[in-house]
Amino acid sequence: HLFVRRLHLYLAMFLMPWFLVYGVSSVPFSHGAYFQRMFEGVPMWSVRFERPYEIAVPAGDDLKPVGARILADAGLEGAFGTYRPNDRELHVFRYDFWRSTRLIYFVDQRRLRAEDRRFRWDQFLTGVHARGGFDQNSLLHDAWGVTVDIVCVGFLLWIASGIYMWWQLRPSRAWGWLALGSGAASFLIFLLAM
Repeated sequence: HLFVRRLHLYLAMFLMPWFLVYGVSSVPFSHGAYFQRMFEGVPMWSVRFERPYEIAVPAGDDLKPVGARILADAGLEGAFGTYRPNDRELHVFRYDFWRSTRLIYFVDQRRLRAEDRRFRWDQFLTGVHARGGFDQNSLLHDAWGVTVDIVCVGFLLWIASGIYMWWQLRPSRAWGWLALGSGAASFLIFLLAM
């Protein structure tokens, strides 16, 4: 019993920053329209540069190498993603938690534009919440991914140790069943109805 109580206690302390971030960042996810209205009329992107540029864009879906080359030619480094919204443009996003830069290569015009995104707390929070870990060639990003995996296992252990401790307290079992049942029922109702 002592081990389970200590595990539950110290897991809660370890997981507290993660619970806090995931809880607070859910607000801008749920109320995105409110934050959009709050910043309406404020330019999101500012142009850093626009200049002639030429690079061969492959026809397939493997755009990461060309994105890495465009990023390097623009004098940038860090985590990035590359996608093609249409046949005329190739977008490369360089991002971290604090700032983002969008590189747009206009294929037919042979022109490259770099734009920096204005910092917003709501986007910072949703970025931390949704950040993946294993899609970059970086030890630090892999370490983030491993830490998030450990946090997920920690959540499960925290739940399991809480249920174990609840079950040991016979007088509170009825209230525990009520809490567990109502939580599961509300989740299932939304899952099936939406």
